[in-house]
Amino acid sequence: MHDAPALIDRHGRTIRYLRVSVTDRCDLRCRYCMAEKMSFLPRSELLALEEIALIAERFIARGVTKIRLTGGEPLVRRDAMDLVRRLGRHVGAQGKNGGLNELTLTTNGTRLTEYAGALADAGVRRINVSLDSRDPELFRHITRHGDVAQVLEGIDAAQAAGLTVKINMVALKGLNDAEIAPMLEWAGANGMDLTLIETMPLGSIDEDRADRFVPLTQVFDDLSSRFTLSRDAHQSGGPARYWRVAETGGRLGLISPLTGNFCDTCNRVRLTTEGKLFTCLGHEDQVDLKAAIRAGGLDAVDAAIDEALAAKPARHDFNVERGAAPAVGRHMSVTGG
Repeated sequence: MHDAPALIDRHGRTIRYLRVSVTDRCDLRCRYCMAEKMSFLPRSELLALEEIALIAERFIARGVTKIRLTGGEPLVRRDAMDLVRRLGRHVGAQGKNGGLNELTLTTNGTRLTEYAGALADAGVRRINVSLDSRDPELFRHITRHGDVAQVLEGIDAAQAAGLTVKINMVALKGLNDAEIAPMLEWAGANGMDLTLIETMPLGSIDEDRADRFVPLTQVFDDLSSRFTLSRDAHQSGGPARYWRVAETGGRLGLISPLTGNFCDTCNRVRLTTEGKLFTCLGHEDQVDLKAAIRAGGLDAVDAAIDEALAAKPARHDFNVERGAAPAVGRHMSVTGG
């Protein structure tokens, strides 16, 4: 690797965080994320894991200090652990090519029983587990066929392997909103933080998102009447704002792209499994790093990254009003959750 300028977009924001979608496939079909009958990318169109690693290492050389592997469900891709182990070697590394402060993973938890130990051995220290309900029937309804016991066993395995687990929960009106306070208590009692997320208008699904949208301002007011919440300075590298929960000792995080826009501090870009680099989750602007690396190697990758940063928008424009079209046509699983 050779020297290259730092990653600074046209609005003066420094990019330190790369999110990589290892696959758009998932073994669940969450209603707010996917249509029931999804068309996934042909495997021939995906970046090879070696290409993902080379591109990620180029970002590290240019100043990225945190990488999150996502999907779909990243652990459904065959040999995904080879990528985890390779990138894990950069955690804590020093030198002119830089290093990572953190390599982490967002997962639905269904395969953690199998992979938790290997993740810890590879240098992963913290993971996010998407869990929208602990009620077996409601979990099966939201995911269309999932078994929550499998996820809970995976969380136990992750903690036993020494991984710090944070729970991500999408707030869904009329589905799991009554379970938010109990989830916060359960997470705290088991040594986990909870981050709540507003549903986002990405891709066409089988229902109107307006029917399920819960503003987190409303949720926070409700939780404040039940718990003693104080602002916490903790930063995880992403957009969440945190509060300490006195009754549990844990943290509550809020990711509120609609009611509390956080774009002025955006430090993230996203690499899709087919090699597209998106600089904003809510816009279609992208550059093709797969074409770049195959045609011109890392020099071409650098040029494409610079092109993308020069066009990075100031903010997203999400709208979940009834009947509104999705902000973008692609599903969250394509860009990386």
